[in-house]
Amino acid sequence: MSGDPLLQPYQLKHLTLKNRIIVTSHEPAYPEDGMPKEQYRAYHVERARGGVALTMTAGSAAVSRDSPPVFNNVLAYKDEVVPWLRDLVDACHEHGTAVMIQLTHLGRRTRWDKGDWLPVLAPSHEREAAHRAFPKKMEDWDIARVIKDFADAAERMKAAGMDGIELEAYGHLIDQFNSPLTNTMDAPYGGALDNRARFMFEVLRAIRDRVGQEFIVGIRYTADEKLGGGNAKDEGLQISKRLKDSGLIDFLNVIRGHIDTDAGLTDVIPIQGMANSPHLDFAGEIRAATQFPTFHAAKIPDVATARHAIATGKVDMVGMTRAHMTDPHIVRKIMEKREDEIRPCVGANYCLDRIYQGGAAYCIHNAATGRELTMPHTIPKASTRRKVVIVGAGPAGLEAARVAGERGHDVVVLEAAGQAGGQIRLTAQSPRRHEMISIIDWRLAQCDRLGVKIRYNLWADTDTILAEQPDVVIVATGGLPHTDVLSSGNDLVVSSWDIIAGDVKPGMNALVYDDAGDHAGLQAAEVIAASGAKVEIMTPDRAFAPEVMAMNLVPYMRSLQKLDTTFTVTFRLEEVRKDGNQLLAVIGSDYGGVRKERTFDQIVVNHGTIPLDELYFELKPMSRNLGAVSHGDLVAGRPQSRVDNPDGTFQLFRIGDAVAARNTHAAIYDGLRIAKDI
Repeated sequence: MSGDPLLQPYQLKHLTLKNRIIVTSHEPAYPEDGMPKEQYRAYHVERARGGVALTMTAGSAAVSRDSPPVFNNVLAYKDEVVPWLRDLVDACHEHGTAVMIQLTHLGRRTRWDKGDWLPVLAPSHEREAAHRAFPKKMEDWDIARVIKDFADAAERMKAAGMDGIELEAYGHLIDQFNSPLTNTMDAPYGGALDNRARFMFEVLRAIRDRVGQEFIVGIRYTADEKLGGGNAKDEGLQISKRLKDSGLIDFLNVIRGHIDTDAGLTDVIPIQGMANSPHLDFAGEIRAATQFPTFHAAKIPDVATARHAIATGKVDMVGMTRAHMTDPHIVRKIMEKREDEIRPCVGANYCLDRIYQGGAAYCIHNAATGRELTMPHTIPKASTRRKVVIVGAGPAGLEAARVAGERGHDVVVLEAAGQAGGQIRLTAQSPRRHEMISIIDWRLAQCDRLGVKIRYNLWADTDTILAEQPDVVIVATGGLPHTDVLSSGNDLVVSSWDIIAGDVKPGMNALVYDDAGDHAGLQAAEVIAASGAKVEIMTPDRAFAPEVMAMNLVPYMRSLQKLDTTFTVTFRLEEVRKDGNQLLAVIGSDYGGVRKERTFDQIVVNHGTIPLDELYFELKPMSRNLGAVSHGDLVAGRPQSRVDNPDGTFQLFRIGDAVAARNTHAAIYDGLRIAKDI
């Protein structure tokens, strides 16, 4: 047997978990009609195939109709969920992986205009800032009904063959009862901690009465709200001990913090630029105080940290949830002594931010996650070796090179710059976003392992390409900043890239005009503000930086607000004129009736990129497919079969921003789904 702490089995009641790594409960928003169907099953089965000991499904499966999902949760209050879950459980069990599910009532953490338009429930009338719904203060019949709903849902989960359940308390209805900040009820459910915790224990007793003592039941709960007036560490420790002493649960899953605001949520689930494993020591204190099985997950992205968590006895099971979205085969690679091949989680939080905006969870640099039915995590070898030439070593080009290399092809990458990375290398110049460079570094390491050749400082032209005698050419040349957006004065502005790269010195009174709404605008503003300058961010939209999304916005706001940045929405920069040694900005509005002039010494425009596509159009007439892509083949995962020019000698494709300005995930997805079928 291995001496690796992570690979030791753990006995939880009657259940033997084969190692110490779990995927904690999360909702990737893959259900269809509230049911965990084929896509949902394929996602969890891939992690089981990768060797994880326990996968927890359904971040917050809803137990009641008046807990309507706000991010496409599983509906545990429906009987029809049972056969779908049984199929998932059976498929994961085939790989020796245990399966549990998380049950919840969201309480006020939802909206009344979702689902069946029932009133939101809570133990007070106070709304949650994040979801903005003013709740109904629960009555006695609401409490009795919800307790029964929990027990009914638990019985369904047992019928589905689950190895256990976990109650989601933190931030949801159970913790809303526990916290004095969100519980304004009278006795017996309000007031002292014993009363506030009454609802939680009545739920647990009802579940035990229904599923029996052998079925595994745990709870993910807040042991310190980190919020003035809330349950602090002392109260959290009391709750922890009472949970253990109750005999009603089998494990604790410890959370520190609150999730009622974007800022609070980001501190609970930290993103890139924030400290790794910030709550691990705290979870260790709870375990030491209770001597009870303790689970924990919060930005534990790497094997070394996870190994430390187990080896030092801080927790019994360590969660690597976002890490498994990035690489579902972490455990297998540890077992096979291939830790250096693990695709690193970079903390970009594209996964969670998409969920909170109503989308499905996708990893920023593993485009197969969430697409297991159509995209492979393990790339099969091609039957025929071909020569593949890729122009551009940004994320799209390197992903295409990696995948083509895994296919066994002879791959060469031609890069005009002296190093790989494209826009990511620019992004990573921000200390807070430096982890993004791992997207490039990992692919470079994989390309080196696979024998992919990369030639730097080479501006590829048609002759260069033809000299390689390619079978396939992939143009991944990216784009250049697009600042030509004004009616006049375009020559007087600079791009966000100019500022981030340091090619242009920050002004002292700068306007950042951002109608792309992505990271580059905020990064440029941050560089300028950090220099001591006055900065205003202006957008014609009703909200700034919508592409950055909620949790990624938090660190920017913490930085920019301290630097006294001004944010202006719903105004459009129309033209710029010289005014002595200053710049006169003419500002209007899409809403009409407004025209004003403001003076700055620097104006920065962030308007995305224009494709760098000259080479593609030069090569197009020589290609067999004339650059065309069969969308039917692409979506179905079949090899590209178009032959529009029988005299052509190679297939030609372009990917990433060489097609249109999008984002890192789109670029990597382009590279994967074109190259996987070559």
